[in-house]
Amino acid sequence: MPVSLENLLVIGVSSRALFDLETEEDIFQQQGLANYRQHQLEHENTILKPGAGFALVRALLKLNALTPDKRLVEVVIMSRNSSETSLRIFNSIKHYDLDITRAALTGGSMLAPYLKAFNISLFLSKHEEDVRAAASSGVAAALLYQKPDKITQELDQIRIAFDGDAVIFSDASERIYQEHGVEAFEQHERENARNPLVAGPFAPVLKALAFIQTHFKAPDGQSSPIRTALVTARASPAHERVIRTLRAWDVLIDETFFMGGVEKSAVLAAFQPHMFFDDQHGHCQLAAPLVQTGRVLG
Repeated sequence: MPVSLENLLVIGVSSRALFDLETEEDIFQQQGLANYRQHQLEHENTILKPGAGFALVRALLKLNALTPDKRLVEVVIMSRNSSETSLRIFNSIKHYDLDITRAALTGGSMLAPYLKAFNISLFLSKHEEDVRAAASSGVAAALLYQKPDKITQELDQIRIAFDGDAVIFSDASERIYQEHGVEAFEQHERENARNPLVAGPFAPVLKALAFIQTHFKAPDGQSSPIRTALVTARASPAHERVIRTLRAWDVLIDETFFMGGVEKSAVLAAFQPHMFFDDQHGHCQLAAPLVQTGRVLG
């Protein structure tokens, strides 16, 4: 029978997000496809360094070792490379002992049409056009920033931090803030405190992580292999609607920070996530030197 990727957290990751291919990208952009192809063939056995999405992918794949009777996570390489130029990628996957066996190699074509064919839950890339196309097709997608120069020691837990509005939740409330100001926003949230927020693009990812957490009985949350955080610019009185929404979804977030406009970077540096997802370039730009960051494109 065919293998099913349903009921799994399936990560689609571009080759440039998984590995450091910035030199190769420069060759492609400046010297063209023929020189890029020649470079990749000549360096086929040169192992690539980890890229911006490497730490998160490796950490998530380790979950499968904790549940040998049931796979929880799959990773699919989603790349515009051709099969001819991709052998270096597979050699690097083997070198790092990553349990990745599937790939979509489109030879320069758009990746978005193939995401749902692989049941992709989350798409990570460094190519803005692909991220926008993925988001437009209804897949949670993030544009990864450069890997921080200083990476903290590898953590035992998978740690993922999310912004709230326009990421976990829809951008409806954020639009009120942007168009009418903070007072109108706070009044709207007070009046709708008992009405759950509409799910945003990353709600399915958060819910999938919460479901995976149920496989590991850790009432204190500290010993669970996954730890999540919500780091939002909201504060009281806009907090209640968030709490009630998560309760309505039956989702428990381990750590929540209502920042009230305070810069997020210090909290993120303390939490040490494998990835932080936010929709605002300003927040991402400040966080990116400290923690791996992905921007959710609207």
